[in-house]
Amino acid sequence: MKKVITYGTYDLFHKGHYNLLKHAKELGDYLIVAVTSDAFDKARGKLNVKDSLVQRIKNVENTGLADEIIVEEYFGQKIDDIKKYNIDIFTVGSDWRGYFDYLNEYCQVIYLDRTKGISSTELRNRKSVNLGIIGAYDIVHRFKNEMKFVGGVNLIGLYDEDYNKSERMALKESIILYKDIKSLYYEVDAVYICVPPKEHYKYIKNALLSDKHVLCEFPFCLNEIEGKELFKIAEERNLILMEALKTAYCPAFCKIVPIVKSGLIGSILSVDACFTQIHGNKINHQIELASGGSVNALASYPLLAIFKILGTDFTDVNFISKFNADRIDIFTKFNVLFKHSIGTGTVAIDAKNEGDLTVVGTKGYLYVPAPWWKTDYFEVRFEDINKNNKYFYKFDGDGLRYEINNFLECINNKVSSIYWNKKEILSVVSVIDKFRNNKNIFEI
Repeated sequence: MKKVITYGTYDLFHKGHYNLLKHAKELGDYLIVAVTSDAFDKARGKLNVKDSLVQRIKNVENTGLADEIIVEEYFGQKIDDIKKYNIDIFTVGSDWRGYFDYLNEYCQVIYLDRTKGISSTELRNRKSVNLGIIGAYDIVHRFKNEMKFVGGVNLIGLYDEDYNKSERMALKESIILYKDIKSLYYEVDAVYICVPPKEHYKYIKNALLSDKHVLCEFPFCLNEIEGKELFKIAEERNLILMEALKTAYCPAFCKIVPIVKSGLIGSILSVDACFTQIHGNKINHQIELASGGSVNALASYPLLAIFKILGTDFTDVNFISKFNADRIDIFTKFNVLFKHSIGTGTVAIDAKNEGDLTVVGTKGYLYVPAPWWKTDYFEVRFEDINKNNKYFYKFDGDGLRYEINNFLECINNKVSSIYWNKKEILSVVSVIDKFRNNKNIFEI
């Protein structure tokens, strides 16, 4: 009996998938179809899969062409499967031609022609979101590059009040420049806002009132009342409003929260997170000073960890700060108090500390090494070192692709983000607002 194996995601199952499986079946007597798992797709940087694994397996099963269906879960599994199932022929689409030639050592490799004019990518892009950028800052370069890894989004153009600055950015990044914001709004479904924090409220409100979905850089805004107003507008108009705090959407951090909340390290007593910088880059340093100092510019990250792990029902917050001659905080340590725990954050724009994250429990602790906000690795540690565990999750590129992907998912499915929600975002705004209003600040 001649055995054939083929692999695929089989997302948004279409005629091309059916034809490929039909031709694969014709190559032998027994066809095994390996469907990639959600986790493996994400590990490969494939973030735009729409159908669940269960649905994708069911779609393959419904063709009646597969004699056996398995799940592909890791790199290198193809060789293991070929050996395990005594495979005679490995086959995939011709767009992979040459890529799997190394498998000729184990079985025959055949590349099948794809059905022209149809693909999962094309089907996704038919429902693509047109997006515009407001703000001509360095992050535009990273944002544009990360968009390439997320299907279903088209970058339409750029707008900034400073025309000369935006013209330079548009030329540098080959982006269409809009001279007025209304013209940009006319062309897009959503906007990404990357302007100084003090301008966030103005631009978010303007975009929402123009019926555009909004992804805004952190901090979301600087005033709690204004923050609540913005979410109310979004809800009334059925629009998606999200904060672009990339760590909230990244694989490793998304695993930290459920592990901690599972009780593995016991009851949580404290969360201690640090984000400090000393800039050799004068432009970035000036941006942070213009943002209003270390709390405005950086506190969102430690507060992300604190509120995701300890919840948002804090009872009080206090600050210990060092101010410069212009009354801008260049270093701040803050304590967010809860009924049975405490969250501590350290932020600085003119000082440096280890940028790690520690979660202390009654049974053990979780440790994330610096830079914890870009982590692909963390440890759970106990008194008995034999119980220690290390966890690894891929962090691709600059991490912005994860927030962009979630933004699109929320728009297409008309749901709020499960990773960083309204209550958590407004809790961060509340802390920043208290600092700006000189509540419980001790100077050093």
